[in-house]
Amino acid sequence: METTLVSQSLDRVEADAVVVLLFEEETAPAELKRFSPWLDELRTSGEFTGKTGELAVQHQPQGLKAKRLAVAGGGKKDKFDPAVLRRAVGTAVRALKQKGVKKLAWWLAGTGDADAEAAVEGAILGNFEPDRHKPSSDAKSLEAFILVAPESARPAFERGKILGEAQNFTRELVNEPANIMTPTLLADRARVMATEVGLEFEMLDESRMRQLGMGSLLGVSQGSAEPPALIIIRYKPGTPAKTKDHLGLVGKGVTFDTGGVSIKPADGMEKMKYDMAGGAAMLGAMRAIAQLKPSIPVTALVPAVENMVGSKAQRPGDIVTSLSGKTIEVLNTDAEGRLILVDAITYAQRLGCTHLVDAATLTGAIVVALGNVNIGVFTNNDALLARVLAAAKAEGEKSWHMPLDDDYKDLLKSAFADLANIGGRWGGAISAAYFLKEFAGDTPWVHLDIAGTAWLDESKPFLAKGPSGVAVRTFTRLALDW
Repeated sequence: METTLVSQSLDRVEADAVVVLLFEEETAPAELKRFSPWLDELRTSGEFTGKTGELAVQHQPQGLKAKRLAVAGGGKKDKFDPAVLRRAVGTAVRALKQKGVKKLAWWLAGTGDADAEAAVEGAILGNFEPDRHKPSSDAKSLEAFILVAPESARPAFERGKILGEAQNFTRELVNEPANIMTPTLLADRARVMATEVGLEFEMLDESRMRQLGMGSLLGVSQGSAEPPALIIIRYKPGTPAKTKDHLGLVGKGVTFDTGGVSIKPADGMEKMKYDMAGGAAMLGAMRAIAQLKPSIPVTALVPAVENMVGSKAQRPGDIVTSLSGKTIEVLNTDAEGRLILVDAITYAQRLGCTHLVDAATLTGAIVVALGNVNIGVFTNNDALLARVLAAAKAEGEKSWHMPLDDDYKDLLKSAFADLANIGGRWGGAISAAYFLKEFAGDTPWVHLDIAGTAWLDESKPFLAKGPSGVAVRTFTRLALDW
């Protein structure tokens, strides 16, 4: 989809449809005064009240070059923010493209830079369809999106374009089936992306991981015919950073999760291709970071494996030795994400990362706790937590701080190893996070459990069914605002 910014009056905008945002109980702006009778009738009839998600269309609007004039609901003005606008634009894009609109303009004249960024993000995200492997799909696509805004908003517009495309890059990776997105092929996609945007790429293969002693990661991968890969991507600022801080981003990359010997139920297992959404989010964030150029070095690590059932598969009761030297009793082979993450966390520390943030579709327990609305956030460092939550809030990615008291450590006791890999039924998301905390040590660390937010089981008015690309914008903002 082509995206452009133009600075011109509403009358001169040439498009299949031009959309204007209206709030609840708001009178028509000066540019729409001539359409007051139509707008009054919409409100009187209840067809359009200005609530979020509403959209009304007039064909062949008098005095406009655009073929259609649409009004989109912005909700209550005192609750409006870029997140509301992002969804409103996405809703308009998804609704109007199905009605044959190929060229859509959004009138945003007179608003701030954050709105320009959110508007183009909403358009790019709303236009995404997960039908790459469905030739018979009848989903339509927008060919051009025009943002009508002051020229001063261009830098924000360009930022939004980069972020929207990076988030869709993540969604494309997550959407691929496991026969296409193996650990090796994920590494290949990461290599191509890194080359395109000027990042350093490295991959540790199974032999190198075995030399290093990554027994926790390799224990998960041993049941699969597909070899594992530890993907490493580095961003270095063009000028020396004014700080010694080095941000490490670690993302779970299980390209398919059967549960291993502790096998999952068949119902819904096909969705387990999304178990690499944390790793994909890190790759998308690095794509954006390379283009937006924050002032600190950032290194992303994605441990990529398949968790399969096979003659060599890990068994409940096995004990593995992690890269850190700590031993782990594997009580449940379906608690595999934490096993691959801890070796990547230890390796990130060896690479000099001073602050760590990981993201993983780690537990079903976080979905029980927070549903599909909030990301669960855990930490060992309040200062880094504040940075991450501020970035998430600025990007409209809802997040909730979860507890991680030392009292939970007892859940991970093992009579035979330093730690067990599960802590029982209760507080499952917390015990999983505490397991990771044991390997982060004194390094400031934040863990995001995105199991409930990385995938949409049903489409939203503003977003297609399937991968959401959640946390890409948060991680990028975190690096930019450091």
